[in-house]
Amino acid sequence: MMAQFLEIKAEYPNALLFYRMGDFYEMFFDDAVMAAQALDIALTKRGKHQGQDIPMCGVPVHAAENYLLTLIRKGFRVGVCEQLEDPAEAKKRGSKSVVKRGVVRLVTPGTLTEDSLLDARQHNFLCAFASIRDSAALAWVDVSTGDFHVQSCPTVGLSPLLARLAPREVLVGDSPDNWLRDTIEETGAAVTELARASFDSTAAGDRLTGLFGVKSLDAFGNFARVELAAMGAIVDYLHITQKGKLPLLKPPVAEATDTSMRIDAATRRNLELTRTISGDRTGALLSVIDKTITGSGARLLETRLNNPSRHLGTVRGRLDAVSFFVDNQQVKNDLRETLRKTPDMDRALTRLSLERAGPRDIAAIRDGLTSAQAIFDLIGAHDLPDLVADARQALAGHGNLIGFLNERLVEEPPLLARDGGFTASGYRADLDEARTLRDEGRKVILGLQKDYAELAGVTALKIKHNNVLGYFIETPATHAPKMLAAPLSDTFIHRQTTANAVRFTTLELSELETKILNAGGRALEIEREVYSELSEQIVSQGAEIGQAAKSIAELDLQAALAELALSEDWTRPAVSDDRRFKITAGRHPVVDAALRKQASGSFVANDCDLSDAQDSKRLWLLTGPNMAGKSTFLRQNALIAVLAQMGSYVPADQAEIGLVSQLFSRVGASDDLARGRSTFMVEMVETAAILNQADQNALVILDEIGRGTATYDGLSIAWATLEHLHEGNKCRALFATHYHELTQLSSKLDHLMNATIAVREWEGDIIFLHEVRQGAADRSYGVQVAQLAGLPASVVERARVVLEALEKGDREDGNKAKTLFEDLPLFAVKPQAPPQPVKQSKVEEILGEVLPDDLSPKEALSLVYQLKETLGS
Repeated sequence: MMAQFLEIKAEYPNALLFYRMGDFYEMFFDDAVMAAQALDIALTKRGKHQGQDIPMCGVPVHAAENYLLTLIRKGFRVGVCEQLEDPAEAKKRGSKSVVKRGVVRLVTPGTLTEDSLLDARQHNFLCAFASIRDSAALAWVDVSTGDFHVQSCPTVGLSPLLARLAPREVLVGDSPDNWLRDTIEETGAAVTELARASFDSTAAGDRLTGLFGVKSLDAFGNFARVELAAMGAIVDYLHITQKGKLPLLKPPVAEATDTSMRIDAATRRNLELTRTISGDRTGALLSVIDKTITGSGARLLETRLNNPSRHLGTVRGRLDAVSFFVDNQQVKNDLRETLRKTPDMDRALTRLSLERAGPRDIAAIRDGLTSAQAIFDLIGAHDLPDLVADARQALAGHGNLIGFLNERLVEEPPLLARDGGFTASGYRADLDEARTLRDEGRKVILGLQKDYAELAGVTALKIKHNNVLGYFIETPATHAPKMLAAPLSDTFIHRQTTANAVRFTTLELSELETKILNAGGRALEIEREVYSELSEQIVSQGAEIGQAAKSIAELDLQAALAELALSEDWTRPAVSDDRRFKITAGRHPVVDAALRKQASGSFVANDCDLSDAQDSKRLWLLTGPNMAGKSTFLRQNALIAVLAQMGSYVPADQAEIGLVSQLFSRVGASDDLARGRSTFMVEMVETAAILNQADQNALVILDEIGRGTATYDGLSIAWATLEHLHEGNKCRALFATHYHELTQLSSKLDHLMNATIAVREWEGDIIFLHEVRQGAADRSYGVQVAQLAGLPASVVERARVVLEALEKGDREDGNKAKTLFEDLPLFAVKPQAPPQPVKQSKVEEILGEVLPDDLSPKEALSLVYQLKETLGS
């Protein structure tokens, strides 16, 4: 056996081998050591190899999925090695013969299909990056749903695309460059190297045509050689990991590079689109806007949020669909109620195609199609926007399959096919008979006993059972002559005579005994046939079912966005293909929701007009104190653009948005110590990317450029950056800063406007009004903010003194400020004396001895008089 393990393990050196032994998956040698540590299970030993103990650990087969999930999350790959024959067959070859085993599946982060291993509301992408000379492409697939896409991708565009997809695993050629590995690992994805042959474009074409059963891929689009190479690598990898059982992949979709808003990784992180900067989903924009009901609708929402469209017709079509449900709230409510009963057909269909499903997956298809028909009926066919009409059309025409499944499947089937019990009664007569014999064998025997007693005229006749004879007929010895004589002897066959009774059998009883003994196995055998029949029927209609599932996701998303718009009082944006950007009373969706949930006050809405027009300025320079809301204002306008172009209503009273081609954000401070980058270096790298890449249709938000270095260095960099945005990039931008000197540029740059966050001082304290106004701030109020943060009063007061002296010196003579450090005495912390105990007053002494619960009303009144008298004395 150990020789067999080592032989199989040699084929999968980079994976843990789950070696099936009865009801357990066992691991040996280094696999066992690593798995025991990762899973926190006991490490034991089994036998010896080359004189050394063999480490061993194991997990139960019935609980294997939970252990697989833990291993995958910790970066392992797992080869599932099953028994390929019945142990009884192995024994026929000899008592020491080893059961045939082989790896039936290689489990990797990008190839998961089980519900327990996946997040129902999130895609699980497997990507492949291919490059041929100066061209490159990225292909990606969600194995659990079959979605298959490819996009030409220059190297500079790889990071933004990976940031958008957030894949779990990326396939690359062997020995990838360091920059490629680093770029992939920055996203948290696992890097898997494949042989160069997997990326051969000619072989890839053959793989793809064979997979989809076509002579040419022209029907799906025109694919470049590098795109074919990337897609072919994915198909080849699926062949390797799934051992030839390919999932039902949908025809590949070629995505153009200019059809969606480009958002790089830093901007996604800064804006917290799907996760917060700390990596949590709660608190990100997605968590606030997600009102979808189905898993497929939630996955589509995340896809749209990560990939806002730049196609005007697409955006307006999606907004029309949302408006339809906003205007038809009863239809929306009925639809959402039906969706609550709609399973995830996409993932059930994939598991069925991979022979990894159970009866509940078949039920999911049946119930999903039933919901699809109900949705088709409730939406109606009149005055529908194109997106809703197209989605509705795909929901009809599944009546035959629904009837086929209803006839054969029980209402609530069990989890596993091997347990049986999922086939409806009345469909197969032989199954019903086997079940009756299995479950009601004793009742059938009693019926036969009654028939035989009447036939023989012997009321004392009984049918009994023992381990030697099986079922037999027994009568008292006094009735034996009658039953041994004709004509009864033709029916009853003598088997045994005892002191007091005679035992018989019949041909009918012998056949019935065989049927009863085999009934359980026969019932399971018939149900396996039914299961195969149902699976084959569903998989044969996979394309139509997949289209219905896609339509359900689309309708769920549009109805959810309508629900969001109505509940949050959002408005439909006016989207155009010019360079407008005018927001009236805009709000930050996440902060606004948090304030309302906490009942801690209402969000102060603000206008923003970056339109490239005669009466507006496309570049705003924003000044004001920290904590006043500058970063919130910057982010909210960027998020409004994202929401509008994904096809959602937006948090504003009014919004006019010219399509944004690129969105760039440089907000917040962070370092990257692992790559040797300081906070300032990260800031400069991100700023450089913006200035080098932003085009005229981009939207840029920048916060505190240059703060990570010396004052004059930082001011110089911020100054030059602001000028470059104005004269070079010529894009719409919000630029927040504490360098008040930059406000002077508004007189020199035609498209620059100064704006500030209003504050009010009251008795030495600062009150934030969170209101954006035209003009420049007179100062930064840093000392007041420090006081609010809780700095010791002595530190705050010393800071005021130093600030006043520095400002006075700078006003009178710029050079004089340098000498102030010599003139000002050093700050000295005065040691505080320990607090002296305070002597108690007479009243406190009296009260200290009182137990309120022991006082009667009269005593309490007397105590009040005593205290009053004490205070007067």
